[in-house]
Amino acid sequence: MASLKEIKGRIGSVEGTLKITSAMKMVASAKLHKAQGAIESMLPYDRQLHKIMVSLLSGDAKVTTPLCQHHDKIKRVAIVAIASNSSLCGGYNSNVVRHATAVINEYGKDIPGEAIDCYVIGRKLDQSLGKLKGFNQIRDYVEKGDNPTFATAQALATRLMNDYIAGKIDRVELVYMHFKNTASQIATREVFLPVPLETGGEDAVSTSGYIIEPTPSEVLNELIPDALCMKIFTVMLDAQAAEHAARTVAMQTATDNANDLLDELRIQYNKGRQAAITAELLDIVGGSMH
Repeated sequence: MASLKEIKGRIGSVEGTLKITSAMKMVASAKLHKAQGAIESMLPYDRQLHKIMVSLLSGDAKVTTPLCQHHDKIKRVAIVAIASNSSLCGGYNSNVVRHATAVINEYGKDIPGEAIDCYVIGRKLDQSLGKLKGFNQIRDYVEKGDNPTFATAQALATRLMNDYIAGKIDRVELVYMHFKNTASQIATREVFLPVPLETGGEDAVSTSGYIIEPTPSEVLNELIPDALCMKIFTVMLDAQAAEHAARTVAMQTATDNANDLLDELRIQYNKGRQAAITAELLDIVGGSMH
């Protein structure tokens, strides 16, 4: 059994850790509140913009654009994977790494590794994928995960769109954690290019009966690049909210575990102190009887 001094030292150590996890939980919770507000404001706009765009593409006008046309054969793919720059957020980063690796391996069965480009956002993802082989790791946006900006999203989306139109890549996919609620983050895989033409069925926006000026083609040429830039930005905000939610839960769990451990250590300390006092009393009583 540990001595009273050792137990007291452990109690002090756990109390110090408890202060840190409690503070980190409060910080993560405050960041989550801000990120949640941002993504909840952005998602409806992004979804409605996508519905309008798809409705124009699949409407009576039958407008086509290079960004929507499937390439005959997939010879080169780009994967945009988003994680965090820091740890202590539960299984958030490991989930992204696992799903990104699965997507890379899936394409690796049909095309050579040098034809798979992975755009990495987040230092932790960069470190984990850096240990793997069989694809090109593009690190131009590694540090952009903590502070998503529309300028960053626009630069990345424009780069991907230009490469797709030029035929340098044949497909683009997004891998990230979707923020559902504080307790649930869902690993998500989405096709970014070619532009998916599916909508939510009954939720689709009908453009029949509307007069579109100047022309559907001209509207789409302006709308599609903006919608795709907005999509990248929305996904980055979504991933950030999921990260803060995962960290909030992880720090709350750590705080709860620290409190439970403190209770056990204090009981153990009190039992040891009681045993020591009893032993001293027995010695005194035994000494007085001689």
